[in-house]
Amino acid sequence: MSFEQEWASQKQATVEGPSPQMRLNQLPADQGGSSAPGTGPGVFATAPPEKKKAANTIENVLQPGTTKAADAADEPTKNAVKAFTGWETAAGLTKAHTHWDDQVKRLMGRLNSEKTALRGASNLFTGNDQLTGQSFQPVQSSKVAGL
Repeated sequence: MSFEQEWASQKQATVEGPSPQMRLNQLPADQGGSSAPGTGPGVFATAPPEKKKAANTIENVLQPGTTKAADAADEPTKNAVKAFTGWETAAGLTKAHTHWDDQVKRLMGRLNSEKTALRGASNLFTGNDQLTGQSFQPVQSSKVAGL
């Protein structure tokens, strides 16, 4: 294909509409405006109070509940291991309980990471919003203004 033929096909494609490679992933303007519910000009897309609430739920509900559930299995498992001493069942229960404890530690670590991330994001967005707002404060008059 010559340059002129390729150029002509590109011009024709442009007249027919944008190529798929150039299409943006959003709703067309004629389908109700913004691309996602609750977004658009003037809408802050994050909710720091909701992030703080979620972090508090992790700290005050999920982490204590997970610890309580993990601890509830300790005593019955120890009793069962004693009852099955000398049997392979005791070794299996011990191995399963060790795996259970490992999984609980991993879950607690993940919950702690999520809690920290939620609080950090909340603080970051709030701080950025405040800094942006401060950048729009009126400039104080200067002695050099009259020059």
